[in-house]
Amino acid sequence: MIKLIASDLDGTLLLNKAQTLPDDLFPLIRELNELGIRFVAASGRQYPNMKRLFAPVASDISFICENGALAVEKGQVLYQDRFDKELANEILTAIIEKKDAEFTCSAKDYHYLMPKTESFRHYMVDLVKNECRIINCLDEITDPIMKLAVYESAGLTDEYVRYWTGRFGQRCTVVTSGNDWVDFIPFGTNKAKGIREFQETYGISPEECIAFGDEYNDIEMLKAVKYGFAMAHSKEKVRESAAFTADRVQDILEKVIRVKGNMEEVI
Repeated sequence: MIKLIASDLDGTLLLNKAQTLPDDLFPLIRELNELGIRFVAASGRQYPNMKRLFAPVASDISFICENGALAVEKGQVLYQDRFDKELANEILTAIIEKKDAEFTCSAKDYHYLMPKTESFRHYMVDLVKNECRIINCLDEITDPIMKLAVYESAGLTDEYVRYWTGRFGQRCTVVTSGNDWVDFIPFGTNKAKGIREFQETYGISPEECIAFGDEYNDIEMLKAVKYGFAMAHSKEKVRESAAFTADRVQDILEKVIRVKGNMEEVI
């Protein structure tokens, strides 16, 4: 029987670059809770942003944030990873020096931003609605850093990913996240780490878990459960890492609810 369901956000629950969750998701999460099935939101996004997105059910679900660097249960931090400060400064400096590249620097409750353009500030603060602190120099970053991310206005390309992987891939994990981002996270940090934390905390086995994802930063999570679903539009390598594919998360959730968590009837 299924006891835990985890889902990525951007490209999985949030389709076509949407910034609000579909209304039909929240009743399904409530029904899962009534069946004793824990729902976990797992994203590269920051914790305050994720709480806002899931506001109608935020007190009833668990969170894996910043690509696994932070896990939160009922407002309590289960663990929080830290980035090496020297390496973080080196990456941030490289992003600042690269034309048209912008960064976010993730502390627990907000992102540090040093926008080169008003359009990026508007995007992060007004559209994505992240909690942000605008800084003028890197010395203003005083909180422990969990994750760094780079955004380029021209869009995410294979060349762009190869550039950052080639430059820093030997010193930290470099992975695409969502539609427009490349994330830098400490080795060993990923969404699967958060999944294992919840499995161990609540005595849940991988055979009792479902996960949904669409990007390279979801691969470890999809492999950490028996029932991993890659979105049908995912890249081939992501689909290969999952046991199943899905067009829409809510369709699978409805089936799980209908059979009261008996996954054998779903598949």
